[in-house]
Amino acid sequence: MMKIKNIQKSFGKKQVLKGCSFDGNPGECIGIVGINGSGKSTLLSIIAGIRKPDDGDVQINDRNILKNPKYTSEYIGYVPQENPVFPDLTVKDNLMLWYCDSKTTFEDAANRGVIAMLGLTPILKQKVKTLSGGMKKRLSIAMSVANNPPIIILDEPSAALDLPTKLAIRDYLKSYATAGGTVIIATHDEEELSICDKLYVMRDGTLAQVSKELRGDELLTAMDINKEVKNV
Repeated sequence: MMKIKNIQKSFGKKQVLKGCSFDGNPGECIGIVGINGSGKSTLLSIIAGIRKPDDGDVQINDRNILKNPKYTSEYIGYVPQENPVFPDLTVKDNLMLWYCDSKTTFEDAANRGVIAMLGLTPILKQKVKTLSGGMKKRLSIAMSVANNPPIIILDEPSAALDLPTKLAIRDYLKSYATAGGTVIIATHDEEELSICDKLYVMRDGTLAQVSKELRGDELLTAMDINKEVKNV
């Protein structure tokens, strides 16, 4: 069980997050949408332990991981917009940096686990710098879940990717949630919203829960900071 409580963050005089709160349960996929600059990436990076908030709590299984950062890697896998990979190393070498201390063996992951599910097994010997953006994103996801975290956070994972890669990522996230994991995803892709159990709109540094069925013009209206959104 994850509880995000009253997360606040300012950069200089600009308050980027104004008290964001939501809950996440095992088996849930939580979607966050909002215009660029609304605070989505800042919120996700705080939950993942990359940035410190000015105020608020991130609790997982009744542990405040902001006060106990050693638990962050145990509970959370984080996939930022930029792929945190070493381009001059092979796919396997990049993965081994994460799997060397993992509870999951590399062989299991490559044969029937996440590495295989994301289609990386056939390209293990390739250098990362030769890969497409989509394959690098698949690699980033595989690296983030090497330790079998119960929560995965993804910041616009399908941005600028081709349709097969988007489908592969969606399929993996669905299987991750079905197995009891919690997915938190910031996205502009309406297809990714189809796998979400809860949907939140980030507007001017605040979160509002809306119907997970919102699409098209209704969703655009919900994202407009000058419009009222009916909470659910």
